[in-house]
Amino acid sequence: MTVELSNAAMKWEDSQLVRECLAGNEEAWSALIDKYKNLIYSIAIKYHAAPEDAADIFQAVCLDLYSELPRLRKVESFRSWLITMATHKAFHWKLKQRRQASREVSEEDETELGNEPAVSPQLMEDVEREQIVREAVAGLSDRCQQLIQLLFYEHPPIPYREVAQKLGLATGSLGFIRGRCLSRLQKALEERDFEE
Repeated sequence: MTVELSNAAMKWEDSQLVRECLAGNEEAWSALIDKYKNLIYSIAIKYHAAPEDAADIFQAVCLDLYSELPRLRKVESFRSWLITMATHKAFHWKLKQRRQASREVSEEDETELGNEPAVSPQLMEDVEREQIVREAVAGLSDRCQQLIQLLFYEHPPIPYREVAQKLGLATGSLGFIRGRCLSRLQKALEERDFEE
């Protein structure tokens, strides 16, 4: 049985996506990767990986995800499990970079590197919170998603006039629409028990 996913994937519960992936549904795999690609990539960036290295880490995590998903015991723990897996990949990349940078690593340095925690509780919390925000934004209307993307995720920031133009809106109406979108986002975050 094949399930159509399209844009609805971000609304699927992880348990449903995981079940479909394990059943061999290729669309579910695409949806799972699409849902968590920013989370995986953001972990690599938090470890100061350059974009091309972050892409390599992302690929390695996806390969591990494909091979290790059947061993996942608790589907409810999928996100934490994925964060841990991505963090370990990024941590080992960082360790390898340090070793390559100083071809000779003293025993003292090796011990220091080995004692660094692979998954800090703060990193885990930060990444979880970021993913909750991503999912809340993904649950908004297309116009609100585009507006939030243009106003808050573009660097350097885009002027209001240009944002209005890209969305086909009057510049004067942008503030009102932004307020409605942010109210909807706040409600979606509250439904997910997101705390500031």
